Amino acid sequence: MADGDNPSQYVKLNKNQAEVEINPGELNQPIEVPQMTSVIRCLNVRKCNECGQPLPESFEPPAVEPWTTGIFGCAEDTESCWTGLFCPCVLFGRNYESLRDDYASATTPCVLHAIFIEGGLAVAAITAALHGVIDPGTSFLVCEGALFGWWMCGIYTGAVRQMLQKKYHLKNSPCDPCLVHCCLHPCALCQEHREMKGRLSDNFVMPMTLVNAPPVQQMNSTQDSSSDNTHQHHTSLEMSPL
Repeated sequence: MADGDNPSQYVKLNKNQAEVEINPGELNQPIEVPQMTSVIRCLNVRKCNECGQPLPESFEPPAVEPWTTGIFGCAEDTESCWTGLFCPCVLFGRNYESLRDDYASATTPCVLHAIFIEGGLAVAAITAALHGVIDPGTSFLVCEGALFGWWMCGIYTGAVRQMLQKKYHLKNSPCDPCLVHCCLHPCALCQEHREMKGRLSDNFVMPMTLVNAPPVQQMNSTQDSSSDNTHQHHTSLEMSPL
């Protein structure tokens, strides 16, 4: 019945059938596939920039948050303040190790910081102290190289600060991360350490549940004989009417 009401648009050909005239484009009609809409949505889905996981359509990125401490709040944490003042390479290595989620070692960034930043400052100080001894042209080249190295190290440490801002959705304070490290490098290191220390406390201990195994039960011959006697005693009982 349905075939008579709605004739098929397809042409069935066999050997005994006469030729049928087919108009151009008659068999190339577009077909609506409902699943294609979902496939296109899956291809165009938004993904997280950090982990790459797909995000729901109703997801809204979190608002930019301010830093918990200021750039000049070094006195709030005396340990990081002294470390950042006298051993900034150690503090930078600790910050890098705490920031990375892949258990990266703090040795490599600490050594690189010590060579290029502390080493550059030492060379610049020696050149300034021997101003009358060293040729002025050589002093100028050394100072120029030290400034260029300081700028490149500011870009590297600023990239680490930018990673911290992306992880915790922090705003640029007080300015671009690269400029912060170029102008206020020790203060920036202390601020980053305080920020991570406040968000990921070092004194946090995961609660552990200890489960003691039950004691091992052993059967000896005395218990076996007593259990057999008890069983025989129970089996020998007879019910008598009152």
